[in-house]
Amino acid sequence: MEEYLRLNRAMWDSRAARHAAAASYDLDRYRRDSAAISDVVRFDLPRLGDVSGLDTVHLQCHIGTDTLSLHRLGATVTGLDLSPASLAEARALAAEVGADIGYVESDVFDAPEALGRERFDLVYTGIGAICWLPSIDRWAATVAALLRPGGRLVFRDCHPMLGTLDVVDDRIELVYPYAEHVEPLVFEDTASYVDPADHTLPGLPSREWAHGLAEILTALMAHGMVLETVLEHDSVPWVALPGHMTPHPEAPGEFRLTDRPERLAASFTIVASLSR
Repeated sequence: MEEYLRLNRAMWDSRAARHAAAASYDLDRYRRDSAAISDVVRFDLPRLGDVSGLDTVHLQCHIGTDTLSLHRLGATVTGLDLSPASLAEARALAAEVGADIGYVESDVFDAPEALGRERFDLVYTGIGAICWLPSIDRWAATVAALLRPGGRLVFRDCHPMLGTLDVVDDRIELVYPYAEHVEPLVFEDTASYVDPADHTLPGLPSREWAHGLAEILTALMAHGMVLETVLEHDSVPWVALPGHMTPHPEAPGEFRLTDRPERLAASFTIVASLSR
């Protein structure tokens, strides 16, 4: 296993139980309400359309709340993730609510071998996924390999514009690259997005990469994907810039800039289909 995979897997393993217990994930809601779906998937519903009966893979599924949501919308879902601890939480939740979901432990780039090529009608991947991957071209090739001809990708993630920013001395500043780079960004955080003020987690190292929007679109097209929808949104489903974001008044679970949110592209959605 490559070093970045080993480091990132250990970091996600260390956070899985904390995330499963976090109020922002609210796993009890899925246990109480058999129709509950995640705010992330609810945001995507206009782009997802009817997924009933579609063979679906959720790449980088983490603890499985979005995977379960796709299942509850009628899809036949497989979740894939690098972290065994995250998958243990996802399997436990599925078992508790009686959801027939298969989970597979694998790196994204090995997904076609782990799952089977040209197997799926829908590839779904969500917020905070591609920053853990060193090559957007390899990711796009993986998506195309997993899809049957005519199959779709529905993909929402942090906008690379937001990815360049950080809060420094209570000011938003340009800190990180926009375009893809060879050497990874190195982090060793003791907090998590579920509670940025809680610094009691192990400070394990992780590796991340930026990918520009044009790079993402170009990679998908280079691997036979036909673009259907490209949208940019002013919000993301976590407080990405602490002290400078507040809840979106019209989108549950979403946060945007408190001051003039129209200035920032915070996330994007791409819908694309594989050429027949």
